[in-house]
Amino acid sequence: MAFNPDFFSSTEDVQINSLLKYLQHQSPETLAMVAGSASAEIKQIIAQNVQGLLGMLPNEHFNVQINTDRDNLAGLLGSAMMTGYFLRQMEHRMELESSLISSISLNNPDEST
Repeated sequence: MAFNPDFFSSTEDVQINSLLKYLQHQSPETLAMVAGSASAEIKQIIAQNVQGLLGMLPNEHFNVQINTDRDNLAGLLGSAMMTGYFLRQMEHRMELESSLISSISLNNPDEST
């Protein structure tokens, strides 16, 4: 799953924010690297969140089509990005806590935690 920098590049008179400008000036390789750095767990949570927001039905039983406008889709993308950022920060915190607990346990084997 990668961010497409051309997704919002239309010629319409749309006020572009600084994050969007920044994203548009990144190389596709950089965007792919950042998108690829998310763990499988984070990708699964984001996919479930987006599916929940869209009300996804199983494809084998339903012909699902979703229509929206540019602003609502941008909001959905922004929400997914913020969710991903938050989840990555929490995952990092969990890894640090686990590492700290392991380090304390190794340095103090006689004390229980």
